[in-house]
Amino acid sequence: MWHYEKRLQFPVNIANPDAKMAQLIISQFGGPDGELGASMRYLSQRYSMSNKNVIGVLTDIGTEELAHMEMVCAIVYQLTRNLSMDEIEKSGFAPYYIDHTTGLYPVAASGVPYSVMTFQSKGDPITDMHEDMAAEQKARTTYDNLLRVIKDPDVCAPIKFLRAREVTHYQRFGESLRMLQDDLNKKNFYAFNPSFDK
Repeated sequence: MWHYEKRLQFPVNIANPDAKMAQLIISQFGGPDGELGASMRYLSQRYSMSNKNVIGVLTDIGTEELAHMEMVCAIVYQLTRNLSMDEIEKSGFAPYYIDHTTGLYPVAASGVPYSVMTFQSKGDPITDMHEDMAAEQKARTTYDNLLRVIKDPDVCAPIKFLRAREVTHYQRFGESLRMLQDDLNKKNFYAFNPSFDK
């Protein structure tokens, strides 16, 4: 059970709509390394995790990723609100507009729709934790790439916040990996799944 506060984790106040920018940022909603996949990954993996503290970490971070998804959607919405048809056509936003108007739809910057194939839940604690650490690094890299091409300070501020949280999540998952390894036979912690191989 969670307590939901009706506010964004970091404020999003974008003054200038820009559909081209929205087409890039939307990848962090529904792209291969986006927030939707991250939240589903962690909230799914927690059920087969062997350590109660790590279950808590997955729950905390999975829930926070939902908050990040809200932020990304707010950014994309604010970048596409009140666009004229001329702006939509000139920006290359028309194909998205035809299918979704300016509604939020999970898609990558390349136009590929969200797929659950972008994340893994293996049921092996060590495997899943390595997956999670890699996922956080990939998300951080995507935010780095966005910051290289986006110059609007109203957009960069929340993107920088999200990037910093990916770094924190990577560190928390590293700590979780160490906890999992400490629970196992230290001579053999990569060779078996403790849920099945006793």
